[in-house]
Formats: sequence, structure tokens, C-alpha cells
Amino acid sequence: ELANIDFENIVLVSGIGCSSRIPGYVKCDSLHTTHGRPIAFATGLKLGNPELDVAVFTGDGDAAAIGGNHLIHGARRNIDLTVICINNNIYGMTGGQISPTSPRGSYGSTAPYGATETPFDLAKLVKAAGASYVARWTTAHPLQLANSIRRGLENKGFSFIEVLSQCPTYFGRKNRMRSPVEMLKWMKENSINRRKALRMEPKELEGKIIVGDFVREEKEELTTVIYDLIEEKCGERFRSIKSAYKG
Repeated sequence: ELANIDFENIVLVSGIGCSSRIPGYVKCDSLHTTHGRPIAFATGLKLGNPELDVAVFTGDGDAAAIGGNHLIHGARRNIDLTVICINNNIYGMTGGQISPTSPRGSYGSTAPYGATETPFDLAKLVKAAGASYVARWTTAHPLQLANSIRRGLENKGFSFIEVLSQCPTYFGRKNRMRSPVEMLKWMKENSINRRKALRMEPKELEGKIIVGDFVREEKEELTTVIYDLIEEKCGERFRSIKSAYKG
């Protein structure tokens, strides 16, 4: 509603995971796809009908592990999708396994002595891949998050919004943060705005969550480039087909 989106013209796409149930609670068309492939399906939707607004709900495992290739290439292409990644730092639906974003030293069913791998910084990853809008918030920042989603939907290009979310069932239980309220409080107290973080030393930022907008820029968008090329090569024939399709 903040973005003045027509719910008759938006499609919500999701993969597999806790976050992927979200589209079912929104009064619009949705597409529940296979594990790791929501961005691929969403790309097909957008290329097939550029008039649609397409948003993706995905999780850290769905987007950054099995779906990592689709994530970086979606950002590289700068196709007009809004990807909302619910990052709970663990595989919450399948038993609490460590995910690509699990903090080093955190516990999971596949890391009983603590995670040993360096996690992805998803905002940095997608920024480096070429997305034109990148932001990060937590579930303790609902108003900022809502405005960020609005900016993502309004952006004509690949928008990526990471949402740090609590998982009391697995991450909380295995890492001694059992209460959802306790986890929300921790996220709120340990979040630092990006602008403030720029003035801080790396040591001061250890263990902190940097929130805010990381990228906001205008870039060529893939669907526009492709359709302009088709029109250039096919001319009036393409315009008549396009007109009939719209009409």
C-alpha cells in the first residue's frame, strides 16, 4: 500500500523454507516454486510480461546456498525484481542446520561445536554483483523495513532487501536465546545505522548488524534492454503483437 501497488498486477514468488509461506497470506497472485529457484521463476515471469510487478520472498538457505547462482546473476542482470530475503541465520524448516549466513561460532545441528566457516554478507555480495537497490533491516525495525520495501518496489531494477529475523525454535534454542522477545531486543540493541558505521573502527563493528540502504542508483534494466532490442529488430510486427497482448 505504501508503494501504491495494484494488487491485481503483482505476483509474489517464493521457494522452499519458513519464509516461503508469506505469499499465501497476501491477497494477490503467487507462485510457490522449487527450492532455490524463486528468482529463476520470477525472471521468467518478468520477461514474459514486463507489465507485472514481481517480488520474491526467500530465505538465507534458499537464496544464498542452493539458489546462490540465481541470486548473483539476477543482480548482475539488474532485472526488475524485488527480492526480500528473510535471513534467520539457520535452516529453520529442516532441523536447524548451519546456513551460509550462520555467524562463525554459532551452534546448529550440523555444528555442535560451533560454525567454522566465514558467513556471507548478503548485502555486500549482492551489491558487488550489480544490484541497483540494496538494503538491510531487522524485524525490530518494522517502519524502516516497510519504507525500504516501498523503495525496492519503486526501483526499476534488481532490488534486494535483507531482513534479519529471529528463529527461536532452532537458532535461539541452540544459541541460548530462547525467547523471541529476547532475540528481538538483541537485534535492536546490536543494530547500527550504515551512516554511523562509516565513522566507526572495524573492531567496534564486530558482532554488530549494520542496517540501512547500501545502494540506490539508476542503471539499465534487463527487461527494457531486451524489449527495446526486439522492437528495433522486428519493428512494426513486434509493436502490433505488443498492442494486441496489452489490449
